[in-house]
Amino acid sequence: MIRSYLFLIITVVIFSANLLVGKAISELPPITITFFRCLIAVMIVLPFARKQLKWHNHVLIEHWKPLLGFALTGVVSFNVLVYLALNYTTAINAGIVEASTPMFALILGYFFLKERLTKKQITGMMVSFIGAVWVLSNGSLEMLMSLQFNTGDLIMLLAVLVWAIYSLLVKQYNHNFPIYSGMAAMLSLGVVILFPMMLIEWYVVGFPFNYIELSHWLGLLFLGVFPSFIALMLWNLAVADIGPSLSSVFLNLLPVFTTIGAILFLDESLLVAHIFGGLLVIMGVLLVNMNLKNIKYFRKRKRVE
Repeated sequence: MIRSYLFLIITVVIFSANLLVGKAISELPPITITFFRCLIAVMIVLPFARKQLKWHNHVLIEHWKPLLGFALTGVVSFNVLVYLALNYTTAINAGIVEASTPMFALILGYFFLKERLTKKQITGMMVSFIGAVWVLSNGSLEMLMSLQFNTGDLIMLLAVLVWAIYSLLVKQYNHNFPIYSGMAAMLSLGVVILFPMMLIEWYVVGFPFNYIELSHWLGLLFLGVFPSFIALMLWNLAVADIGPSLSSVFLNLLPVFTTIGAILFLDESLLVAHIFGGLLVIMGVLLVNMNLKNIKYFRKRKRVE
């Protein structure tokens, strides 16, 4: 379980970098960005998945419906919606909306997976959410009250719901698939679905390669290697282990790591609000994932050793 927590922290760090890099190449259309990052990820994962695809292709065929669900939610819909939302809303608004992910995961997990959380864990979720909002608003109530929610925020809200559904599917069905062949099949389905969508996008908004630069390709390469392959793999492993509700709470660390990245790479200032909000988020995450049974287990194991 400790390994799963480490996976989630690494995943959120990569997701934070994804926002920074995605912002840098935001001149590209959202479906185009999603298609090429998925295509790059497929090219990377295929060498690892070659043997598993050969030995376990019957498993992929037998369970094609969950794979299609993975592709439609976590690969296609979520990413396209996020990039589309950022064309209409601010990063602050998008971050606040994304911090609501644990709430969606909790509700879906309760009804479909019969997950039950303690009062302490629910309190931790609320503390973590408040910390995320505090970071994003720089601790200013006036700034928070002045935020105006728009079409982009509604799109982002839909993206968050889609990600919660994806995590639910992972918890239910991911155990059926070998890790690399499952990733390869899911991403390949995503590429197939995205290709005609991208052609329609080019017809509507214009051909992007008239203005694409080397920096855009480097950004797409990063998105294909890290968010689309490494982070997705780690997230699936963690969710399959501890469930979507507890895993999703780690997404409240997203604004904390994003702020750190902005300070380090974009020369933004570190404020007391960032530190205070970050501590609230971390405290909330720890509170949610504090499992007394695990603590007793480790104490007992230590005595035996």
